[in-house]
Amino acid sequence: MDDKVIITCALTGGMTVPAQSAAIPVTVDQIVEDGLRAAEAGASVLHIHVREEATGRPVADLELFDAVLSRLKAQTDAVLQPTTGGGRGMTVIERGAIVPRFRPEMATLNAGSFNFGLYPILQRDLNFQEWEVDYLEGTRDYIFKNTFADVTYLKGLMDEAGTKPEIEIYDVGHLFNLRQLIKEGVVTPPFNLQFVLGVLGANMVEPDQLIHMLRTAERLFGSGNFTWSAAGVGYPGEFQLVALGLMMGGNVRVGLEDNLRVRRTAAAKSNVELVEKAVALAAMFDRTPATPAEARAVLGLKGSEDTDF
Repeated sequence: MDDKVIITCALTGGMTVPAQSAAIPVTVDQIVEDGLRAAEAGASVLHIHVREEATGRPVADLELFDAVLSRLKAQTDAVLQPTTGGGRGMTVIERGAIVPRFRPEMATLNAGSFNFGLYPILQRDLNFQEWEVDYLEGTRDYIFKNTFADVTYLKGLMDEAGTKPEIEIYDVGHLFNLRQLIKEGVVTPPFNLQFVLGVLGANMVEPDQLIHMLRTAERLFGSGNFTWSAAGVGYPGEFQLVALGLMMGGNVRVGLEDNLRVRRTAAAKSNVELVEKAVALAAMFDRTPATPAEARAVLGLKGSEDTDF
């Protein structure tokens, strides 16, 4: 598998707002269409949030999740990875409800709390909806809460459902949180780490930072006890981390949740453009996209047949 790379596409997210880009998929139809095209382009994992269809506001609506997950499962073999991160204002119970309801193969599990600032977006000359202004301004005083109790609760739901966590690491301290959770028996190796860099309030997109986080994880857990992926927020951070992740032998994540530009001078028209660019970069390093079956084998997933959607 050294020549393979697992490409995750984060389709819509829970922190951006539609005023930032008309390409952000909002409705069930749009999310499903973007997911199918991303999978065809080379994404073997689709990371999924849902939004209120009339406004684009991030929500934890199980009916919307059901519609997206069931339609995608019927049309693609890609790994469907719903979020337990949700969006601003959601409780941990709301965020975790997707796990017992759908018993997905994989779901995200954030390893620690941190500031999550999006309010600088309001400085842009965009046609914001009223809720978007409130949503973004509210992040000036927002902590994305993932306490030890929260992580333990969510991991317990995943254990009962047979769901493999993708552990989201936004800062190096989250690795030490994870070490404590291992000591407590909440998490056991092997596991998959997603290094997310570029969020205002957490670690930034710099080569030294990804290298430091990876080497710290290797020291704490042993390099044979985890797989890993890199996700950069914003442009050019997303593709800088794609290139660095490919060079260092990791997997990668792209998508409109994290970044809205395909080039400095061009906004992305859809998720597929971002996946296609990741595939092109991978080819330059003699790496090809892993199939969903190959991704499942590497990540140790139970298979799509053992889900409730």
